[in-house]
Amino acid sequence: MDPRRGKATRTASKAGAAAPKAQGMKGTGTEPSEPPAALGAARPKAQMCGRVGAPGSGRKKRAPGSPERPPVRARNACAKKAPLGSEDAVEGLAVPAGKLAPPAAPGPPLPRTGSCRERGARAPREQRTLPEPTEVSGLDLGLDLRLGLGPLVPASRLRQRPGAWKPRTVLEKLKLRRQEISVAAEIVNRVVDHLLRRLQSCESEFQGVSRLCTGSYYERVKISAPNEFDIMFKLEVPRIQLEEYCNSGAYYFVKFKRNPKGNPLIQFVEDEILSASKMLFKFRKIIKEEIKNIQGIDVIMEKKKRGSPAVTLLIRKPKEISVDIILALESKSSWPASTQEGLPISQWLGTKVKTNLRRQPFYLVPKHAKEGNGFQEETWRLSFSHIEKDLLKSHGHSKTCCETDGIKCCRKDCLKLMKYLLEQLKVKFRHRKELEKFCSYHVKTAFFHVCTLDPQDSQWDTRDLELCFDKCVTYFLECLKTEQLKHYFIPGFNLFSRDQIDKINKEFLSQQIAYERKNGFPVFYEF
Repeated sequence: MDPRRGKATRTASKAGAAAPKAQGMKGTGTEPSEPPAALGAARPKAQMCGRVGAPGSGRKKRAPGSPERPPVRARNACAKKAPLGSEDAVEGLAVPAGKLAPPAAPGPPLPRTGSCRERGARAPREQRTLPEPTEVSGLDLGLDLRLGLGPLVPASRLRQRPGAWKPRTVLEKLKLRRQEISVAAEIVNRVVDHLLRRLQSCESEFQGVSRLCTGSYYERVKISAPNEFDIMFKLEVPRIQLEEYCNSGAYYFVKFKRNPKGNPLIQFVEDEILSASKMLFKFRKIIKEEIKNIQGIDVIMEKKKRGSPAVTLLIRKPKEISVDIILALESKSSWPASTQEGLPISQWLGTKVKTNLRRQPFYLVPKHAKEGNGFQEETWRLSFSHIEKDLLKSHGHSKTCCETDGIKCCRKDCLKLMKYLLEQLKVKFRHRKELEKFCSYHVKTAFFHVCTLDPQDSQWDTRDLELCFDKCVTYFLECLKTEQLKHYFIPGFNLFSRDQIDKINKEFLSQQIAYERKNGFPVFYEF
């Protein structure tokens, strides 16, 4: 590669949405250096409790004279039909090679990114002044402006830079896993059905337990390894009252308003509080004994992870699969007061949909709250995974969005790519600890907030997949930079507070995402 060409190369992040400055990263296309020495320093002490406010946002307008957005793919391109029942079927059409329309730019054409002038002269670096703002029809490019990060770069320009990536190619790669996922799901269902029959027997304290179909498999956005599954067992509990733990908004002690003698859960009550640790211990014990009786499948239980609500099973034969089983208490009471300002979907899905969703039950899982250097083992955490499934199922502002005869959007594709980005980075740095506490729920929460900011289906046009994905990356980077990621249902609970994830870890992830964004996401093709 001509060294002059490398020096003249400009990235999409310089021309468009600005991400937080990554420490240890150079302006060249090399991987960021190792994290600073601060990584080895002592981490800040975890806070006992308390709420953290929501990040503010500014709003600016788009500059006029901007070139019209070209289609990211040819309109007549066709994608192969996904088989029925596959959870990773991709909405939208594939991009045929070589048929991308160039952008129509007013005035003299700008030199191509990374190009040199004739006779080998290098293009001088010029200071450009943005024109006055104007309205933009179609896709709203205002998310990054609202965050104060500058305008996003049109998808067409992103494709011009060296190492430009093709999101549809990545999604096709993910779609190839669906057959493998279906085979694994069949094995998991056999194990789960066997355990449910045992738990529902008259000898069990969990007689009323049933399966709650939530999670990425049922949301049809599963992209993680096809040998990993999350299963939730729900158990309805009558007439409970919640006592909020340390003003967290998310963690609660559970009490029964009455303690009838016939209640099988009465044995788990201590000082009027339903003990999460005792209940989880018994739940694990029954499952550990019962997996020995499953015919034709070799299953073992992994050691309990500190603070985790999951019972993790490892299926070794006929296929190696990891299954996390989580017990959830179902309450049909009104949602707790901490959720009053949550679920901000009025402009996105409508007030009627919001009202109907809030009439559904809520769930409590035995996830322990952090308390100093340890955990408060009797607390339960709110869970709204069933509502999240409904949001992704009916995700369009229009009722017919992504239906057979409806307009297609790229919301789910963006979520898949965001989840895959984090997953690949966790694989790449699996021997380090900086990314251990990050999970797909952080990505999903940020995605829901972007859907709230950009509620119209036209803002998620399938032709603008690359640009829409960049919107999501921009928002997530800003959350890492400001250490603010509000829980979508509990706005007073900050998922990125320092008692949840250390600042140095957020800086590390921000550096890695900024590097991937600058270089065309090479991590998508590494593993």
